[in-house]
Amino acid sequence: MADKIIRFIKEWFLVIGMTVGVLAYLAYDALPSIHAYGPVLHRVCKIVQPLLLFVMLFLSFCKVRPSELKPHRWQFWLLLIQSLSFIGIALLVCWADSSSGNVAAFINNIRQPLEAAMLCLICPTATACAVMTGKLGGNVAEVVTYTIIINFAVAILIPLFVPLVHPDTAATFLDAFLKILYKVFPLLILPFIAAMAVRFLLPRLHSWLVSKSDLAFYIWGISLTLAITMSTREIMHSSNGLAVILETALASLLACIFQFAAGRAIGRRYGCEISASQALGQKNTVFAIWVGYTFLTPAVSVAGGFYSIWHNVYNSWQLHRHQKRSHQTRS
Repeated sequence: MADKIIRFIKEWFLVIGMTVGVLAYLAYDALPSIHAYGPVLHRVCKIVQPLLLFVMLFLSFCKVRPSELKPHRWQFWLLLIQSLSFIGIALLVCWADSSSGNVAAFINNIRQPLEAAMLCLICPTATACAVMTGKLGGNVAEVVTYTIIINFAVAILIPLFVPLVHPDTAATFLDAFLKILYKVFPLLILPFIAAMAVRFLLPRLHSWLVSKSDLAFYIWGISLTLAITMSTREIMHSSNGLAVILETALASLLACIFQFAAGRAIGRRYGCEISASQALGQKNTVFAIWVGYTFLTPAVSVAGGFYSIWHNVYNSWQLHRHQKRSHQTRS
């Protein structure tokens, strides 16, 4: 009985984390007596979550040899999909702003869902992607390489094309570029530097950390709970009408389905189906919410919260299926 309970928790750990995250915010919202502590709790989450992501990514990098971090052809196709889809929607919205006619009017009517899709498509790979890829049997080093590539690409593309969609964006290209680098550097480059330092300077500690194969996954589960709590907060406090919220949710869902499917199709051609699918489909939704608030509109930022739900639901199903197959193989 105990073994079945433990196996159930492992298989549905992400769903449990998501459920706890949603219920935690709903409980907070339903208890006015603790609302005075809201700002403090919000600051704690904003501090703790990056620390958890740092540790999780550090543990994932410890398993990667520097020689394994090299570009692959499938990564070029993923980069092309993200870049061209983002640029295409940005140019389409820009054209509709300066044009008249039925087509332009239609595009302007669905502007927010388009911007939501644009945000979900350009959003870089999640730092937790390496953990999930490893759990599913994919190549962690290849996913880490693409995570680094896409983050630097995003730092260039967003400052270049977002001002076309929102001309009132105050930041210059250099300001926006540095602001994005400042956002991603501590949670991307510093864990890598720390992991390489431990690998070469403290080999015994490195071997011990590598032996704790599930530690990064459980840290991710805790981080996911906080992320879903924050996403629930964003969705519930959205000032948009129900129709706009549903349109944004649908746009993020379609973007999620498209990217996982496209990544899987490309990965199948190069023998890396899991790695490519996760690299393109699993997103840094905290970054997406931040980009929405900083460079687009608060309404569009809600798309990041919805995407967080969609990709984690899919990952939970994948994990359940993978572990069920592994258990059947061992039996």
